[in-house]
Amino acid sequence: MTEIIQRIPAYSNKSMYEHCETLKRVMLTTKDVKVGRGKDAKIEQVLKYKSDKPVIDKILASCEHYLNLYTREMERGQRIQFRDYQSDIIDRAVRILYEHKFVYLAMEVRTGKTLTSLGIAEEIHAGKVLFVTKKKAIGSIAADLNLFMPSYDMTIVNYESLHTIDADRMWDLVILDEAHSMGAFPKPSQRADVVKGILDRCKPMVILLSGTPTPESYCQMYHQVYGIPTNPFRAYKNFYRFCDEHVKVKQRKINGMFVNDYSDGKPSIMEAMAPYMINYSQKQAGFITETTEEVLEVELKDGTYAMINRLKKDLVIEGKTELILADTPVKLMMKLHQMYSGTIKFESGNSMILDTTKAEFIRSRFGNNKIGIFYKFKEELAALKSVYGDYLTTELSVFEDTDKSIALQIVSGREGISLRQAEYLVYYNIDFSATSYWQSKDRMTTKDRPMNEVFWVFAKGGIEYDIYKAVTKKKDYTVSHFKKDLLTLQDD
Repeated sequence: MTEIIQRIPAYSNKSMYEHCETLKRVMLTTKDVKVGRGKDAKIEQVLKYKSDKPVIDKILASCEHYLNLYTREMERGQRIQFRDYQSDIIDRAVRILYEHKFVYLAMEVRTGKTLTSLGIAEEIHAGKVLFVTKKKAIGSIAADLNLFMPSYDMTIVNYESLHTIDADRMWDLVILDEAHSMGAFPKPSQRADVVKGILDRCKPMVILLSGTPTPESYCQMYHQVYGIPTNPFRAYKNFYRFCDEHVKVKQRKINGMFVNDYSDGKPSIMEAMAPYMINYSQKQAGFITETTEEVLEVELKDGTYAMINRLKKDLVIEGKTELILADTPVKLMMKLHQMYSGTIKFESGNSMILDTTKAEFIRSRFGNNKIGIFYKFKEELAALKSVYGDYLTTELSVFEDTDKSIALQIVSGREGISLRQAEYLVYYNIDFSATSYWQSKDRMTTKDRPMNEVFWVFAKGGIEYDIYKAVTKKKDYTVSHFKKDLLTLQDD
């Protein structure tokens, strides 16, 4: 492959093409030279400037290369029009990247984080880009990439598969989608460590994307950026030294022992991140979607309630081959959470459907409407499939191309995907996490959709409504909540 002229900093594809064309005109300029003597003499044109053939070939190849890039850029402009706010964010992000080597786009869901990041990569003239996301989002990102037709080479991979990436491959730019998923503390998560290894090796520019950068604590920011050499917390040796200045460390009593609680991060964390962040909300983007929520209550089978009451009383149910054990508050909370939605996981690790009332209710209530269903435990999906049969899918592409409804596990489906084709969003169960609540229920939102209708299917007398009250207040539902609510559950 013929070598090409490297891009001059800040030169666009058009500017590089014009620059290479100027070099071509100069290097191919000819002059008249008399050749021969007497009657045999003639005038021939030769190159005015002496140059080796490899140099000429390099200039010609560069002209063709940058012309192709410029042509594709013009074609892209006819297919894709960035909204004004996206163009503004791209310009601001490019300046931040050139100055600080990383930028954090804190753009709310459906405001176009992915497409904006692709535009930024184009503007900085990245060569090789690594885009890291969640598995379920890969398809939609690949579709955006095909539509965008960038001049760079981009590899899309989910966080769990990062270890499969060629260790010798170098990246100019790494885009970290749903970056808050790396925010575990006080110890870094495995994915944060793997990402840090790539950043240490390649020293690329970095774009972080998230609609909720710190959903539960400002401290979640530390491990999202700690692998970036220019991050504002680089002076701290580790998370604990970071806490000395930026966290109000408290102590909590758990199982009779006092442990440090590092969750109370100070506002100084976000103040330190301010020069690197661009925040943008749905309201700023002009979204006018109204979301309504309705709780639908169903009565489970008598046998299901009998099992639940027995477990509350005895904390154990022993069958012929399986055992349900709830000898700690955490176990009891988890078992009741399962049983009030009609499933159970035994001590052996096996699980089964106890009651399909919720699935039958959803099928009856929503009929042939194309809906999105969120479930919590895997046996809940089995219950839904037993009722819906072939009218239900778990694949986003099938959902988009057919009239089938879709069922998604709450945590894996709450980010990075769009359910804009769903008529309604229905929850078979509810997650303990406030993050899951706020992110998942926004999956139908688009700029042009005026109304989202969300339905929660709760068992009469169940634990779900107590969880709902906690997460709507942006609080995770914990064992402490459960212990207080258990008195009410005991009375039912």
